[in-house]
Amino acid sequence: MTYDILATDLLLLTPELMLAIGAMALLMLGVFIKKDETAAKWVSLLTIGLLVAAGAAALFLVPGAGGLAFSGAFVFDPFALFSKVAICGAAALALFLAGPYLKAERLARFEFSVLVALAVLGMAMMVSANDLISLYMGVELQSLALYVLAAFNRDSLRASEAGLKYFVLGALSSGLLLYGASLVYGFSGATGFDAIAAAVGDNPSVGLVFGLVFLICGLAFKVSAAPFHMWTPDVYEGAPTPVTAFFATAPKMAAMILLARLLYEPFGNAVDSWQQVIWVIAALSMAVGAFGALTQNNIKRLMAYSSIGNMGYALVAVAAASETGLWALLAFMILYMVGVIGAFGVILAMRTPEGMVEEVDDLSGLSQTRPGLAWSMTGIMFSIGGLPFLVGFFGKLFIFYAAVQAGLIWLVVIAALASVVAAAYYLRIVRVIWFNEPAHKFVAAPTPVGLVANLSGLATVLLVPLAAIVFMWARGASIGLI
Repeated sequence: MTYDILATDLLLLTPELMLAIGAMALLMLGVFIKKDETAAKWVSLLTIGLLVAAGAAALFLVPGAGGLAFSGAFVFDPFALFSKVAICGAAALALFLAGPYLKAERLARFEFSVLVALAVLGMAMMVSANDLISLYMGVELQSLALYVLAAFNRDSLRASEAGLKYFVLGALSSGLLLYGASLVYGFSGATGFDAIAAAVGDNPSVGLVFGLVFLICGLAFKVSAAPFHMWTPDVYEGAPTPVTAFFATAPKMAAMILLARLLYEPFGNAVDSWQQVIWVIAALSMAVGAFGALTQNNIKRLMAYSSIGNMGYALVAVAAASETGLWALLAFMILYMVGVIGAFGVILAMRTPEGMVEEVDDLSGLSQTRPGLAWSMTGIMFSIGGLPFLVGFFGKLFIFYAAVQAGLIWLVVIAALASVVAAAYYLRIVRVIWFNEPAHKFVAAPTPVGLVANLSGLATVLLVPLAAIVFMWARGASIGLI
């Protein structure tokens, strides 16, 4: 009987086991290949294959009904499996983009790919966490890998500063998270989500509410939500650009899904206790993201504030505290990642014979020098900004629908006003691309970079007829969680 239970648990953990064993095997492979550049190339290709295989395993190998593993520490339901597929796909694309950059900047080392695989392993644990201990394990495994990735360019003062800031503030957020978990354990007598839900009941104690607030604060740091966003612009600017592209996609998805699961499952009966906190964080994030980006000249810092604002929109869906809000959140995150990975593809293509450039004005006249990239960036900016009728518009539309359905009219008004303000800096980029005289002549973009940038630009338009499929998939994944 014990062996049957263990076999079932391991089957459910197939994606995580693949990532853990694969990362260790790739680490050994990299050590035994003598040349750094050769090792980096092969380990990167194999890691992309590993991430695709792990995503496929989550989609096909894990039993459709899912279940609990290791005495309920992990849960495998459609919500978690949907998220794992999205996380593995985003990480694979970020790694695909990274190869040419790392080679050109003489940063091609196999450890980069192994760190990405270990970070994704932590994210997979996060979205399946059904216990405060497994939650913390997943968050820390992801975070430790991301701290190293942020400072991967050891010879760059900016990268070292970014890594240090991220580490120090990340340690603070981990402390908040751990203190909140200890309070919840102390007042509920349990770490499992089901037992905590039973202890919360219909009237949670003050201690449980305090613990939940600390947990929310710790996870708000991970999604760059205001007022816990301080690290984001500096880390986005200082980290190597492929690392920034990775930060802006998969970790955001994992942390947002974990936050939604934490609020909807163990604290689902305490909506009145946490909904106001999420309202405030969502409104602050949208305001900071909208107004903070208006004065930015560095495009990576601008994308950082854009990320803060978009996480505010995602939190509006969480605040709706409904099944509609949950599937709107899933669909929004997928469509947002499609746009942002393409935006960083264009940023990675901003290379002159002298090296990389990162200022918004460096895109001047792109329509004349690189019309393909110009069209892609235009579509991506309009999509992330929510312009009708690109895919990003539908993501926001269903979030607003969920919020209106939940009676959060005033929050929808704030979100709509923030979208109008944010449109100014997206339109500024488009204006620079199409109406300014050329500032630089960029060198030809490497094939992976050009492919991702152009396909993402096309997807903002071509995915519109398929948006219904994305929403149906997201709706199926969210059934039964609330």
